[in-house]
Amino acid sequence: MSDIPSHREPPPGFKESLTRGPFSTHNGPFYHKVDGDRFWHGLFITERHCNSRGRLHGGMITTFADGLMATAVRRANQIPSATVSLNCNFSASADIGDWLEGTARQSGTSDGFAFVEAEAWVGDRIVFNASGVFRLFATRR
Repeated sequence: MSDIPSHREPPPGFKESLTRGPFSTHNGPFYHKVDGDRFWHGLFITERHCNSRGRLHGGMITTFADGLMATAVRRANQIPSATVSLNCNFSASADIGDWLEGTARQSGTSDGFAFVEAEAWVGDRIVFNASGVFRLFATRR
């Protein structure tokens, strides 16, 4: 399996995310950058992130989207949440070696639910946009 060489550095300001759960850790490495109220996640696409045609797999795209939106909800509310609904629109492909970068924001809350929007890109090409609903929990479950 081909991977990105270990000497390849993410763009300035990005640091490797070291506190993710087992699923995300297995599918990374993921990177993050924070600037005030804004944040970004990043990923170098490797062969294991791709489908049989060598393009970024839709399942990996939705995994990335879910992580972005969960981060936005956590930052906005400072409490745990769980994904209830995720809608992802694919608009461009991405290839091995590409740097995928994205962000998300919470657009509102109602009756214990948070509503979120996300997008990610490679260079100036939007790869996907997504929306989701997350259940907010007052205590960890």
